[in-house]
Amino acid sequence: MSAQPTVSITKIDHIGVAVKNIDNALRFYKDALGLAPHTEEIPTMKLKVAKLDVAGVKIELIEPQAGEESVAKFIANRGEGIHHICFDVPDVREMARHLESKGYKPLFPEPKTGAGGRTVNFLSPKDTNGVLIEISQP
Repeated sequence: MSAQPTVSITKIDHIGVAVKNIDNALRFYKDALGLAPHTEEIPTMKLKVAKLDVAGVKIELIEPQAGEESVAKFIANRGEGIHHICFDVPDVREMARHLESKGYKPLFPEPKTGAGGRTVNFLSPKDTNGVLIEISQP
């Protein structure tokens, strides 16, 4: 009998919010809520990202850049809003193998480098009741 892989979710890392323009969106988060953003560009994913920490859980504003298709398509079809939920895991590859063993296929054959240099992969909302799920490790 083979052992099940040891997998765990340590916390919700962030909630991703698709926006057309981060600077416009930050007016609310900075001015009205008083949150301090950390902004970065992720050229490999063609995204501009602003992270705002709220008691250890981040709100991640994501703005598609020229040539980015996934988030841009989301905004075109649904408008700005909640795009994904990200779970922090100790090992993205191990979690991806575990999910595949349960019939869930990660979007990328190999994890990518996301915001903050984290290792990430995603599960299609078609498989997860309409919610895009990100798994991420430091």
